[in-house]
Amino acid sequence: MPQIQLANRFIGDNHPAFIIAEIGINHQGDVEIAKKLISKAKECGADAVKFQKRNLERILTKQGMEMPYENSNSFGKTYGEHKKVLELSNKDYHTIFQYCLEKDIIFCASGWDEDSIDFLDQLGVKFFKMASADLTNLPLIKHTAKLGKPIILSTGMADLEMVITAYETVKKINEKVAIMQCTSTYPTDFIELNLNVLSSFKEKFPKAVIGYSGHELGIAITSAAVALGAKIIERHFTLDRTMKGGDHAASLEPQGFAKLVRDIHAVEAAMGSSEKQVQESELPVFRKLSKSLVTLKPIKSGESITADMLTTKGPGTGISPAKMDIVIGKVANRDLLEDEVINEEDIQWKN
Repeated sequence: MPQIQLANRFIGDNHPAFIIAEIGINHQGDVEIAKKLISKAKECGADAVKFQKRNLERILTKQGMEMPYENSNSFGKTYGEHKKVLELSNKDYHTIFQYCLEKDIIFCASGWDEDSIDFLDQLGVKFFKMASADLTNLPLIKHTAKLGKPIILSTGMADLEMVITAYETVKKINEKVAIMQCTSTYPTDFIELNLNVLSSFKEKFPKAVIGYSGHELGIAITSAAVALGAKIIERHFTLDRTMKGGDHAASLEPQGFAKLVRDIHAVEAAMGSSEKQVQESELPVFRKLSKSLVTLKPIKSGESITADMLTTKGPGTGISPAKMDIVIGKVANRDLLEDEVINEEDIQWKN
């Protein structure tokens, strides 16, 4: 069975789901908000928090930086101005990395360019998350894979062939890979989530750990993803869904995230064993509600038992009705009264 290690946690079929609170850019470019989000994520039961690290001049052309960007979620007149407001400094990242250590929650981030990946590596991240936007950015994927740390690939905006290409690119260099089913709309319509892709990924990539990165509203769908085998879960996280910014509306607030963590662990516990068997807790219920073979009339000791002497009634403390055909023709070991539960010792099993 596939397994990878993310920081101090082993992830795979025999382990609990690894739950990431995706802070992304919901910190509004403010390190104090980032610290509040980290603290709340820890309280909610998240295993890790994730940020996004970019060198804007490295990922955008001058034209892209100067593109007009004026809307209700904009923090600047151009796209470059907008993105700069939402970036944390390298010093800020050192601060929040240390804060995560103090809070005993794992820090991770998606690096959107080679410089950012190298910075995160030197910062001390234990694994890398590749954004859906970079699934086809094979030069960046190769650069990251060569660092030898586990890689989580998000697969929004991609078809299967794109996923295969990215996965094989990593595998040639680094075998520690996880693949996340993802749909990159914010929020995502339920009909476009396609949770059945999780099963397809498990079949197509048997050596990879499979996860789910969700941007839908609510928490029910993510719990269903866990039931289908997702072992890494990522959901956007915010202090307030009404805050200014494009990701807040598709994020979970602390109360919702805590409920999601609760439900994920409940689903994992409920999945249980694949072997159908009577549970210990069911035994008293079985004795009370199930049926036994019961006499319809008195039966004398040594008398051969016939069908017209038997019926089925509760409690289920005696011989099971499933053995009626076996009991018919056997001899009673003792006198049995009418309407009496028949027990194993009341029958001569060898005539």
